[in-house]
Amino acid sequence: MKSLILTTGARTLIALFLIFSLYVLLRGHNAPGGGFIGGLIAACGFAIHAFASGVAEARRALKVDPRTIGVTGLICALIAGLMALPFGVAPFAGIWGEIAGYKLSSVLLFDIGVYLAVVGGILTLIFALEETL
Repeated sequence: MKSLILTTGARTLIALFLIFSLYVLLRGHNAPGGGFIGGLIAACGFAIHAFASGVAEARRALKVDPRTIGVTGLICALIAGLMALPFGVAPFAGIWGEIAGYKLSSVLLFDIGVYLAVVGGILTLIFALEETL
């Protein structure tokens, strides 16, 4: 279905969904949210775009294969989990550090990894289902 109204609305919605998903991702340490919910919100934005304009257009808008995004997320989560081992603590324990005045943690890297893995996994599934129809 090619609808001008849906296509135009999807372009606006994808930007709003991505901004809100990043907000939820970064807010997830101190309040409800995090990588999983943020990834679902981002994937919903691209899913709406795929429904409105077709999978080929959504893939062009994404610019990267969703499987690559998912694998990158898994690698980030694995690195975050293994960062604790050199410090002699249990795997996936939070490691905190400061870079240029900003406090960062391995938990943030893990959340980013989950975010990317969810976006990649959900979009791979949605795109495959849409292409078979």
